[in-house]
Amino acid sequence: MNLPMLALTGGIALLWVGAEALVKGAATLGTRLGISPIVVGLTLVSIGTSAPELAVCLLAAMQGSPDLAVGNVLGSNLANVGLILGITAVFRPLAVRPRVVTREIPWMLGVTLLLFPLMWDLDLGRLEGSVLAAVLIFYLISVLSKGRGDRMELLGAAGVKIEQTKGARVLGARDLLAPIGLIAVGSVGLVIGGRGIVYGATDLAASLGLSEMVIGLSIVAVGTSLPELATTLVAAYRDEADLAVGNIVGSNIFNLTFVLGTTALVAPIAVLPRVLSVEYLVVVAMSVLLLPIVRWRRSIGRREGIILLLAYVGGWVWIYLVK
Repeated sequence: MNLPMLALTGGIALLWVGAEALVKGAATLGTRLGISPIVVGLTLVSIGTSAPELAVCLLAAMQGSPDLAVGNVLGSNLANVGLILGITAVFRPLAVRPRVVTREIPWMLGVTLLLFPLMWDLDLGRLEGSVLAAVLIFYLISVLSKGRGDRMELLGAAGVKIEQTKGARVLGARDLLAPIGLIAVGSVGLVIGGRGIVYGATDLAASLGLSEMVIGLSIVAVGTSLPELATTLVAAYRDEADLAVGNIVGSNIFNLTFVLGTTALVAPIAVLPRVLSVEYLVVVAMSVLLLPIVRWRRSIGRREGIILLLAYVGGWVWIYLVK
């Protein structure tokens, strides 16, 4: 195995380990702070599973590989809905809460459509990054406000009383130390793994004669989406449909606002003209497809999972056929 391939596979493996630690820490912290599963999936777990994309995008943009950064975000969103949600639904059908149908998926569609005018001038600079960051803040306020409406308390410091159905208890520093430690260790793994992926992917693209956009949309995107796949499959197996679906929808929102917005703020990104007419449109089509599927039966069963998988394959056929 040559060095670029070793760096790419090693980076993906390290991202998996780092993301697992980060997700476990975030989920544990959320549970101990009394946050409901759907809110945990839409926020803490989504942030954790979007961290690999953030690490790769930041490093790619700062090292002069903007196509890899944009391709990673678009490819991850495409894989999240078509590949990961499709595989999970085939493995175990998922019930979808009305809240996801009426609020969260429309949020995902809205943010996805917002990206078009922001990329229209083929540049994602600090202004566009600020817009995406503002959307993220507004989204978080909306999600957390709804969580409070469900009578769940969001608290952020040790020693604060948490209201629970079976009484109240007080969090101490030891309750928060372990999950925070996992988050820190996971973050370090993500940075190191991200460096390996960027190095390996760029060299591999050059040696195979493929564009960084294609590598970012495929190998890197699927690799950085492995945490979402693991989290969603485990959540489905444990009958935590809220966490599974919330993780996918939340991750797509965070990829566009948190990952792409932060990257644009740190290092402005040039966008290829074909992205607007090809790759971006495939991501929009996949996002739009999800809404009638969940509205139809309020669940994502095996048949719907197969439809999503076929749409994912069809999207890739379109990307490769259009020159």
